[in-house]
Amino acid sequence: ERTRRLLFRGAQAYMEGAWPASPAVTRSPEPGEEAQDGSAGRRWSGQLLIGRDGKLLRRPAAGEKAVPPVGVSKACSSCVRTADVKEACTQCDQFICQSCSRLCSCCNTVTCSLCSTIDYGDVGEQVLCNGCSIFQV
Repeated sequence: ERTRRLLFRGAQAYMEGAWPASPAVTRSPEPGEEAQDGSAGRRWSGQLLIGRDGKLLRRPAAGEKAVPPVGVSKACSSCVRTADVKEACTQCDQFICQSCSRLCSCCNTVTCSLCSTIDYGDVGEQVLCNGCSIFQV
């Protein structure tokens, strides 16, 4: 029951844009309350992680070079070739090489082939990440 309440509050706060833009969320805002630092209206983009203490954390900034932790395979998750991995998919956090990465036409995020679709519409080819593809009809 507690987990269900936390998930509901988190989803509700995210949809209202009430999550603060700090690296960690110290508590989830209650419905009707404003975020701690008054940053209502800002939303997090990308995947959030749950820290060891149970708080939500952001992924490292996109400008940082993606480096796999020690012991993790450095092979591209799409082509499985061992290559100099440059980026991680913003949807699934898998490491991908430059030749397998795709750039979303809507939000300009880097995705892998599993987390993106190609729309062959009237405009031509458009790469859409899973997040943006649900809004394209």
